[in-house]
Amino acid sequence: MVRLLIIADDFTGALDTGVQFAAYGAKTLVETNPMYDFTRTASGTEVLVLNAETRHLSSDQAYAVVYRAVREAKSVGIPYIYKKTDSALRGNIGSELAAAMDAAELDRMAFVPAFPVMGRVTRGGVHYVDGVPVARSVFGRDPFEPVCSSNIREIVAAQTDRPVVLHPETTSARAWRQPGIQLYDADTDEDLWEIAQNLTLESLHLSAGCAGFAAVLAELLELRGEPTEIPPLIPALFVVCGSINPVTQLQLDTAEQSGFVRFRLGLLEKLDPLWLESTRCQQAVRNWLDAANHTRRCILDSNDPDGGVETDAFIRLQGLTKKQVRLRISEALATLTRRLVDGGLKATLMCTGGDTLLALMREMGVTELTPVCELFPGVVLSSFAYQGKAIPIISKSGGFGTPDLLCSLAALTGAVESGREHIC
Repeated sequence: MVRLLIIADDFTGALDTGVQFAAYGAKTLVETNPMYDFTRTASGTEVLVLNAETRHLSSDQAYAVVYRAVREAKSVGIPYIYKKTDSALRGNIGSELAAAMDAAELDRMAFVPAFPVMGRVTRGGVHYVDGVPVARSVFGRDPFEPVCSSNIREIVAAQTDRPVVLHPETTSARAWRQPGIQLYDADTDEDLWEIAQNLTLESLHLSAGCAGFAAVLAELLELRGEPTEIPPLIPALFVVCGSINPVTQLQLDTAEQSGFVRFRLGLLEKLDPLWLESTRCQQAVRNWLDAANHTRRCILDSNDPDGGVETDAFIRLQGLTKKQVRLRISEALATLTRRLVDGGLKATLMCTGGDTLLALMREMGVTELTPVCELFPGVVLSSFAYQGKAIPIISKSGGFGTPDLLCSLAALTGAVESGREHIC
């Protein structure tokens, strides 16, 4: 029986949270259908992670999706629900927290947004990324969903009138005497544990935060078992990048400087669906396959080397919206990646960016993934079934990881053949 439902607002977030439980050996399943039928969950599943895909929806739409999920989960008797929020506070934070509380018919909920191991901390109700208030970080410059405030009360108040009760000290107990979203400061992993130990199991029937506090929940709820077996990884790496985050861009540049072969999609290749049906596209896929099978370290990148000047001009000329651009790029990458896999790609696949990963799963007709382990913080190894085979895939959100991350992953996948048991 499912003991815990996690509702995430994007795909990579669903995976980096679900893997916290898989690491403890809990049977964990990530589902990509926001309208999932909870009565059909596979027997033995203890942790169900639902990718609600609400990051880019309107506030009202996001509220409706989360409300339905919580109500349906409660109706089938799932005892614990965790509303996973973005570690940089993008998306519909206020409306989704309010939806969860309304659907569960509760007037209080713990909210712990910090993820210290990834440099996300909360102090005095202000959220920081690597020491910088989040609205002044790279996430404040996100072209699709910029974070406009670093004050979490302000972020929540923009979408709901639910009060936010701040806990500046992890041991504070006064907030539970006041209704509202109970916001906890946290600077370290030790703070997360202290917060959890001062909450009752009853109060954890509904809680919220990012992957950091989820790892604490795994221990508190005693979700333990045999870790998922690590699937064989091909000793080569093919990276598909749909993220425009500067953190990822630095990782790509560092990898290219270290010998990765980098293929960049041109303007029409990523924005004109007709190119995907052309003979030039067929030849490009053959070239990429040949390079992947010979060089063993490749990148397929949708970003512009000129900073997007030509793309911006094309977008204005065509009258495309930001949403249309985002979808066209992710769908183009998904189509090309499936053709690479179908063509016999001999490499471990990595995907950056939740939109790209979700588009790829849809292109391949896949709705369920099994998280296996974290290779590095925020970098998740999962497995899915495709054409009768178990396919391993590495994923990460755009804003995670050190500059040399791809180089480290390439070395890791190259070593897996002789020592898989030691990588996680």
